[in-house]
Amino acid sequence: MFQSYRYLSVLIILFIIGSCYPLGKKEVKEPAKALKKVTYFWPKFQDDMDIESLALAIEKNLQYLNALKEDKVFTYGPDKFSVEHIRNSLKAFLLIIKQNSDIKKLNRELRKKFILYKIAGYKGNKKVLFTGYFEPILNGNLEHDSLHRYPIYRTPNDLLKIDLGLFHLKFYGQRIMAKIDGQKIIPYHTRQDIAEGKVLEGKNLEIAWLKDPLDIAILQIQGSGIIKLPSGKTIRVGYSASNGHPYKSIGRYMIDKGYIDSDNLSLQTIRSYINDHPDIKEEILNYNPSYVFFRLLDNGPLGNIGVPLTPGRSLALDDRLFPKGALVYIRCQKPIMGKDGNISKWTPFSRFLLNQDTGGVIKGTGRADIFWGSDPYAELAAGHLKHEGDLFFLVKKKILKKS
Repeated sequence: MFQSYRYLSVLIILFIIGSCYPLGKKEVKEPAKALKKVTYFWPKFQDDMDIESLALAIEKNLQYLNALKEDKVFTYGPDKFSVEHIRNSLKAFLLIIKQNSDIKKLNRELRKKFILYKIAGYKGNKKVLFTGYFEPILNGNLEHDSLHRYPIYRTPNDLLKIDLGLFHLKFYGQRIMAKIDGQKIIPYHTRQDIAEGKVLEGKNLEIAWLKDPLDIAILQIQGSGIIKLPSGKTIRVGYSASNGHPYKSIGRYMIDKGYIDSDNLSLQTIRSYINDHPDIKEEILNYNPSYVFFRLLDNGPLGNIGVPLTPGRSLALDDRLFPKGALVYIRCQKPIMGKDGNISKWTPFSRFLLNQDTGGVIKGTGRADIFWGSDPYAELAAGHLKHEGDLFFLVKKKILKKS
């Protein structure tokens, strides 16, 4: 994701409540086992969104693919494909979509010309748990004043990213964030050190100032956001780095303390409770030692493939297991917003999306995170979605060379 960690990728329900979704005893850890080819019982493909948004997401995907070296190979479960094949696959898919408005013809063409894979899901459960994330729009200022007292910071110069794999092969892929203290390397400052202890104050790291530390926490969970200035102008910020401390769920903390009911957990209920109980706001926020630093973005938000995400069309998956930029098809539930701005009901939907992001808690074959956008519906959907569904990958069939 930005390349975002997250968005932080994220994530609002699972990232807030932590590991409340049961994992199987054995998790899939190899890309070759993450997808299984579908021979029979294909889904009936139909899409609930406009074709223009799908074409836009594919166009952004092709920007990513066109920048890759020609020897790049993508793993789709048991099969491997060249970057050229994946490019051609997306182009062929878009052509079929544009030429076949009839659902029966569309399904016939896709089944004739494409290979379908289904995500493995959790062991013993082939379903995927879908959550959502969004880009919040927050009021802020470029200067500190009596209303805007809480800064968001760019990455400090003394924050070190240490690749442990350089020291021993058994630590390959593991990294820590730290700082130097004399002759020692120690963990970086916690959220409490930064927000309350003000250890970064006076170092000219402030990007902007917000009205509420809860707004900063929400911005950090989502990984990016738009800040609306008093002049009416806006700036966009995105994830740059984290302090390296593990995320501890403030939602889970509030449930354990009896502050909120687990059955009603959402971003909205968390925000409402904290705003109604300002005397324990810092207690709740400081429970999580993790802290995110930002950078200014010209456009975005950006996914882990370095292109702007498309609302409703971009998906975050575990990039250790699934190919970046892949075309996917999902079946899940989405909320219907009533006139009062609340959810009136949930309804089934199906849609084509692109795997363009990842997330700090989007791990394994049983998790997926939908990017909804930045409007009120996006916040509503991201704050409440925690539904199981199906997830498929599509790739154009290979043309066998004649001997």
